[in-house]
Amino acid sequence: MTRQVHLVQRVEAGAVALVAIAAAVALYPDWWWVVPAAFLAFDLSMLGYARSTAAGAMTYNSVHNYAFPALAGLVALAVEPVTSAASTAAGVLACAWAFHVGVDRALGYGLKLPESFRSTHLGRIGAERSDHGHG
Repeated sequence: MTRQVHLVQRVEAGAVALVAIAAAVALYPDWWWVVPAAFLAFDLSMLGYARSTAAGAMTYNSVHNYAFPALAGLVALAVEPVTSAASTAAGVLACAWAFHVGVDRALGYGLKLPESFRSTHLGRIGAERSDHGHG
């Protein structure tokens, strides 16, 4: 049953990634390219692992969630006029951030548990996975 739940979460995250890129193309046609170009920037949050696995999990999880992209999206909507540079920047950031988190989760890179980088809320990642790469 856990495997089925993880699969649903991964499909759901893939859908979020698709909606994020589609929104960027539709709403910010001159800036959509920033979404894939900024993809790895969000992984700078892994620098916390240089200190410890617990610190790394905290910094990684603080960036790899949907709360902050949603907040950036709200800022994009709240800034007047919505066509302003600030609104566009917040909107593109929201799309790029949600895209990153969605792709990561769709690939099985979930929120990190403090005991190991490979331990996530979606199960183990990497070569030592017990399910041999299935879900």
